[in-house]
Amino acid sequence: MASCSKQPYWDVPNVVNGVTTITGISTATSPGISTLDNSFTVNVTLPNAKPGDVMIVELLKQQTPSGSTSSQLLPLAGTQQNITVASNLTASVTYTKAQAQMVNAGDNVFVSWAGKTESASLVVTLSPATSINGPSYNGSSVKVIRGAGTANLDIIVAPKSGAFTGNVVVQRKNGMNAPWINVGSFAAVSQVPISGDDFAIGKDTMYYNFVATSGSNTDNVTVVVVDNDPYFFLKKSGTMAIGSTDGLNVLVNGALSATNANAILAVDPGTLMLHGGANWAVGGKSISFVPSTLANYATNSPTSAIAAYMAGIPTATANPSSGEGVYVFKIVNGPNPTNVFYGILKIISIVPNVSVSYEYRIGNTYAQLSSIK
Repeated sequence: MASCSKQPYWDVPNVVNGVTTITGISTATSPGISTLDNSFTVNVTLPNAKPGDVMIVELLKQQTPSGSTSSQLLPLAGTQQNITVASNLTASVTYTKAQAQMVNAGDNVFVSWAGKTESASLVVTLSPATSINGPSYNGSSVKVIRGAGTANLDIIVAPKSGAFTGNVVVQRKNGMNAPWINVGSFAAVSQVPISGDDFAIGKDTMYYNFVATSGSNTDNVTVVVVDNDPYFFLKKSGTMAIGSTDGLNVLVNGALSATNANAILAVDPGTLMLHGGANWAVGGKSISFVPSTLANYATNSPTSAIAAYMAGIPTATANPSSGEGVYVFKIVNGPNPTNVFYGILKIISIVPNVSVSYEYRIGNTYAQLSSIK
């Protein structure tokens, strides 16, 4: 015969009426630490602890013990602390970068919390405070190109402990063995101008060095920028047909009627000659053409195309069936220099009295990116 006996159970939290309380799990968070910070804090919520409980907190890091060839997660000497749980079941601990043995961005440490009825843990990683983005122009990513104008490298210095109030010293050198040249001192969030024309002829690599200092901490970031030979940014294609699509807005490759005020290019019925749209080419606006070659088109070089235009005799019309069917064109879309666009046009095919199929390249400066699409 056997009888029942009372089984021992672990104490569990109860509400007043004796119903078991289901608690949550612990959480550990940290604002983090950057290369320009001195310390970091870890905050925990411990729902299964009691106010006044003492938690043992220490840092652990991958280390190779004496006599071993493999690393293990082991405590860092001198980092153990006793932290008391507050009445709201939270607690915090702070460690210095030196205690955590953090030196370079990417270094990390394991923060361990252990108590009588609760535990928590978190991995904290040293992040770079300085980030360099770009090159960009008006928020769009661009390549650095000779003759394209000035783009920017974007600086952002953001320590975890608060706003960076110092300056970032910027230097550059055109080639690994060239001397550093001072560019200037910049704010925490700012732009450094960069132009392909800053590169010496025959040297296509520029090194930019950014140094941010906060107290005893220093960020030193180097980025490499490669210069590119000039090229037309965009290639467009389509067909102009006699009728409702006998006009073209060349800047956006938009088909429309030749009588539309935005029809930069128009095609004549019968002859299929190309010229400026009658209702667009007013007030000084114009498009003109100089014959070129398929080889020049394939090169995709604004320098060569513009040189060919300057060396030729511009005309107001282009015969799609003449020569190699390639023309360098110049658009004057207003009174300012930024309203002038060069491009190169290639005729793909012709259907007599019906249509002209084309392909063209356009856009050779950053400033034109706001107008051409």
